[in-house]
Amino acid sequence: MEPPANPGVSPAELELTMENVESALYQLYFDPDMEHKNVAQKWLTQAQASAQAWQFCWALLGPDKLPEVQFFGASTLHTKISRHWSDLPTDRHESLKMQLLSHILHFSSGPKLVLTRLCVALASMALNLIPQAWSQPVADMVRAFQPQKPDSEGGSGAEATQDPHAHCLALLELLTVLPEEFQSSRLAHARRCLLREALAGEWAVVCPMLRQLLQSQDSSIQVKEKVLRCLSSWVGLDVPLGESHELVQDCFTALSNAELFDTAVETIVNAISQPDSQRYIEALVNLMPLVLGLHDQLKTAAQDGDMETSHGICRIAVAMGETHSRVLLEQVEHWQEYLALVNMILFCTGIPGHYPVSETTSSLTLTFWYTLQDDILSFEEEKQAVYLQVYRPVYFQLVDVLLHKSHYPSQEEYASWSSDDKEQFRIYRVDISDTLMYVYEMLGAELLSNLYDRLGRQLMDPQQSAVWQDTEALLFGFQSIAETIDVNYSDVIPGLIGLIPRINISNVMLADTVMYTIGSLAEWLADHPVMLGGILPMVLQGLVKSELSVSSVSTLKRICRECRHDLGPYAQDVLTVSQDVLVKEIHKSSQCMWLMQALGFLLSALPIEEVLGRLHSLISPHVQQLDTLAQQEPDPTNKQSIIHILGMLSSLFTTLDINRQADSSEGASSPRLTPSQITQNPVVVVLQQVFTLIQTVLSKWLDDSEVVEAVCGVFEKSVRTLLHDFGPMVAQLSEMLGQIYSAFPQASALDLARQMVHIFAGEEHHISNIKNLIEVLTSATLTIFQQGPRDHPDIAESFMHLHAQVAVFSCGKKSFYPLFSPGILSLKFPETPTVKAATLFFTELLPRCKDMPSLGEVLHRDGKLLTETILQAVGGESPRSLTDHFSEVLLSLNRHCPALLSQWLKETLQTPGFPSAQVSTEQKHTFSQQLLREQTNKRRVKEIVKEFSLLCRGLQGSGYSDY
Repeated sequence: MEPPANPGVSPAELELTMENVESALYQLYFDPDMEHKNVAQKWLTQAQASAQAWQFCWALLGPDKLPEVQFFGASTLHTKISRHWSDLPTDRHESLKMQLLSHILHFSSGPKLVLTRLCVALASMALNLIPQAWSQPVADMVRAFQPQKPDSEGGSGAEATQDPHAHCLALLELLTVLPEEFQSSRLAHARRCLLREALAGEWAVVCPMLRQLLQSQDSSIQVKEKVLRCLSSWVGLDVPLGESHELVQDCFTALSNAELFDTAVETIVNAISQPDSQRYIEALVNLMPLVLGLHDQLKTAAQDGDMETSHGICRIAVAMGETHSRVLLEQVEHWQEYLALVNMILFCTGIPGHYPVSETTSSLTLTFWYTLQDDILSFEEEKQAVYLQVYRPVYFQLVDVLLHKSHYPSQEEYASWSSDDKEQFRIYRVDISDTLMYVYEMLGAELLSNLYDRLGRQLMDPQQSAVWQDTEALLFGFQSIAETIDVNYSDVIPGLIGLIPRINISNVMLADTVMYTIGSLAEWLADHPVMLGGILPMVLQGLVKSELSVSSVSTLKRICRECRHDLGPYAQDVLTVSQDVLVKEIHKSSQCMWLMQALGFLLSALPIEEVLGRLHSLISPHVQQLDTLAQQEPDPTNKQSIIHILGMLSSLFTTLDINRQADSSEGASSPRLTPSQITQNPVVVVLQQVFTLIQTVLSKWLDDSEVVEAVCGVFEKSVRTLLHDFGPMVAQLSEMLGQIYSAFPQASALDLARQMVHIFAGEEHHISNIKNLIEVLTSATLTIFQQGPRDHPDIAESFMHLHAQVAVFSCGKKSFYPLFSPGILSLKFPETPTVKAATLFFTELLPRCKDMPSLGEVLHRDGKLLTETILQAVGGESPRSLTDHFSEVLLSLNRHCPALLSQWLKETLQTPGFPSAQVSTEQKHTFSQQLLREQTNKRRVKEIVKEFSLLCRGLQGSGYSDY
C-alpha cells in the first residue's frame, strides 16, 4: 500500500470526500508519526458520524480497495446502523437490506474481517426492524444464501459467487453474530424483552439447519466448527434445552474429532450450563449417558498425559454435575447414573500429575464438591440420611484424593519449578484447604479420627514416616480443618499434640506445615495448658531457622496471644530464643515486628513486678544500637536501621498492656499487684528513659517524613494501648511535638496529637498542655495554608481530623477563629481523603455554633462562602463519590442555622450558570426548597443532594446515576 502523498496534512483541514477518507486511512495505518495517526483517528471517527458516511461507506467496499479500507467501510456501516438508524428514511430500509446481503455474498470468500463486520451490520439492522418490519429475518437470510439463479427473488448478489461452501460459512457467520449483537447492544428493557422473545422464536428455523449440517457427511470441518460456534451463540439467548437437546447430543460426536474437540467442549458446556436448562429434566437425563460415555476417553487421555482432552471432558462433566446437582439428585430412579457422574468427577479431581505443572484439570472440580454437599444437606432429614449413606463414602474417598493432590513433589523437582508455578500450587493448596474445611461439615469428627489414625500409623512405622510428603499432607488436612472449625471438643487433638514432637522437621515444607498446625491449635492449647511443655520447644526450634520465619513467628504470636497467662514457666526460654534471633537478625523486618507483638503479649501476662526488668533486657541491645546510629551522620542505610528499631518498639508497645493482664487475673489464687499499686507503667518508664535519645534521632532526621512517622508511631501505639496510663508522658511529649512540628510540619505529628486529644482533652491536669500543643500546631499549619497548602494534602487532611477531634471536646476554643478558611480551602482539594476530613471537621464544628459566640460570628461572616464551596463541589468540581459527605455538611447547616442557610442558598444560586449551566433556575429553586425542609432525615438529604449533583453534571436519566 502506497503512503499518502501529503502525510503531514491534518485530516481536520480536509473536506469530507471519499478520497480524503482514504487518505486519512492511509495516514492511520501507515504513517509512522503517532500524532498524525491520532489526528487521523479523530477525523475518521467524526467522518463516520457524518450524514455523508451512508454514501462513502459503499465506495470503500469496492473490490479494488485494500482490506483495511474495506474493513473501515464495513465498520462505518455498522456504526451508522447501530447509532444513527433514525437518520435513515424508512423507504431506504429494503434497499439497504438487499445491498448488505449482496455485499455479504460477495465477501463470503473473504477477507474474513470484512465479512464479519458486514454480518454484524446486517444483524444490527435486523435488531432495529424485528419483529414489526422484519418478521422472519432468519428464514429470509437462509433463503438469500441458497444457491440460485441470478433472476430469482432474493438472489441479487448470488451472481457474485456461486461457491456453496463459502455461502454456507457466510450464512453461519451471520447467524452467529445475530445473538451476539443482541447481547452487546444497549437496549431499553422492554425492547430487549421483545427482541429476545422474537429471536427465540427464530430458533425453530436455525436448529434443524444446524443439525442437518452437523450430521451431514458432506460438511467440511470449517462448516461443522461454525455450526458449533453458532449453537453457542444462540444458547446465550436462553433457547430452551428441550428444543435443542438433540442438537447438543449431536455435538458429542464432534468430540472424537481432534480439530473440533475444543469448540465442541465449549459449545456443550455453554449449552448445559444455562440455569434455565434445569427445567428440562428429560433432556438432561438423555444427555447423561453421553457424558458418562466420555469416561473411557478421559481415562485414556489421563494415562497418555493428554492434558487438553482430559481438561475438556472434565469441564463437561463438572458443568453437568455442578449446574444440575439438585435436579439430578432428585431423579431417584437414575441415582446410579448420577453417582457414576460424581465418581467421574472424583476421577478428574484425582487426575495423575502435579498441579499446575503436569495437570491443570483437578482445580476445575473443587467448587462441584461444595455444590453437591450444599444440595445434599439442604434436603429434609429423612431424604438427607439416604443421600448421606450413598455419598459419605465418596467424600471420604475425596479426602484421600485431595490429600494426595496436595503432596509436594520431591525437593529436586520442586526446586526446578518456576516461581509462578509455585505460587499457583500454593493457591491450589489453599483451595484444597477450603474444600477440606467444608467437607468436615458432612463427615464431622469421623474425619479427624480418620486423619489421626493414619498419621499415628505413619509416624510409628519408620518406613512410612520416611516419606515426608505423606506426613505433611495429613497435617495439612488437620490444619485446614482446625483453622476454621472449633476442634476444642475433639477427642483426637490430645493425641495429635502428642504425635507432633515425633515428627522430624528437617524438611522445610514439612516443618512449615508443623508450625502452622500448632498455630491452628493455639486456642485448644489455651484450654489445655498442660500440653504446652511438649509443643513449645518445637516452635522455638523453628524460630531459629530463617527458612521457617513466617510460619514459626506467626505461630509463636498466636500462642503468646491465646496462652499468655500460662506461659510463665516458659517465658525465660521464649525470651532468650527471641532475643537471640532478633540480635542475630535471622528474620526479615516484618517478621521482627510480629515477634515483638508476640513478646508484648507474653510480657503483659508476667507478674507485674517482673515486667520492667524483662522489658529492659529485651530492648537494651536495640536501644544501644539506636544510640550508636543517632550519633552517626544521616545516610540511607542508617535510616532503614533506625526505622526498623523504632518499628520494633512500636510493635512491642502495641500489645504490651499490663492492664489487660490485671483484668483477666481477677479471682486468681495468689494476690497480685494492680497497676494502681505500681508507680508507673513499665512502658512509660522505658519511654521516659529513651526520650532524650529519640530527641537526638529527631534532631538529625527532622526533615525526613519516614523517620518522623516512625518516631510518632512509637508514641501513638503506646497511647492507644496504655490510654490514661500514658499520662506522665503528656507534658514532655506535647512540648516535643510542638517543637518538631514548628520546625518541620509533618502529618504524623498531627495524627499523634489527635490521639492525645482523644484520650486526655477531658482530664483537668492535662488540659493546659493539650491546649498549648493545639495552639502551636494550629499556628504552624495556618502559616502553611497562607503560603499555599496544595503540596501538603496529607497535612491538610490530618489538620482537619485533629480539629474535628478538638471540636468534639470543645477544647482550645480560641483556635476556631481562623479555621474556617483552611476548612473551606481543604474542601476544594482534589485528594478525596482531605475533602472527607474537611467535611467531618465542619459536621463536628457546626453543632457548637450556638454555645460559642466567637464561632457564631465566624459562621455569619464565612457561612455563605462555605455554602458556595459545597454547592460548587456538588455541581461538578468534586467526584460524585463525595456527594454524601457534602450532604452531611448541608444537613448540619440546616439543623443549626436554617435561616442563614436559606439566605445563603438564595444568594448563591441566583448567579446564572452556578453551580452548573446544566440546571435551570426552577431546578435550583426546587433543590433549595427540598433541602430546607429536611432537618433530621439524613438519608433523604443525601438523595436530594445526589439528584441535584446528577442534574448539574447532565447525568440525570443517563443510566450513570446508578453507579
